[in-house]
Amino acid sequence: MSEAQIHGKSILAIAKDIAEGFFFVNPLILKKFEPEDYKVLHHQLKKLQNEVRAEKFPLHNTLAIRSRNIRLQRLHSALIILEHNARERRVVL
Repeated sequence: MSEAQIHGKSILAIAKDIAEGFFFVNPLILKKFEPEDYKVLHHQLKKLQNEVRAEKFPLHNTLAIRSRNIRLQRLHSALIILEHNARERRVVL
């Protein structure tokens, strides 16, 4: 895959920023994307989502559980927005 960049950052860095809450995916930002950027970002978000799920679950630490769940929620909502926008633009993910 090519080294696609958004706002001067790599797609992997953007995916991590989405998970941490520093970058938000919305239709206005996705308007500037090329079809290849949709595919690469979708792949990175899915990959990061699997990594977060694979981490050891913090059984007795409620703050860590909350943090993990919020990261998963951000990744999931970004994926839903990305998939919906890709469907509208007829981009096959």
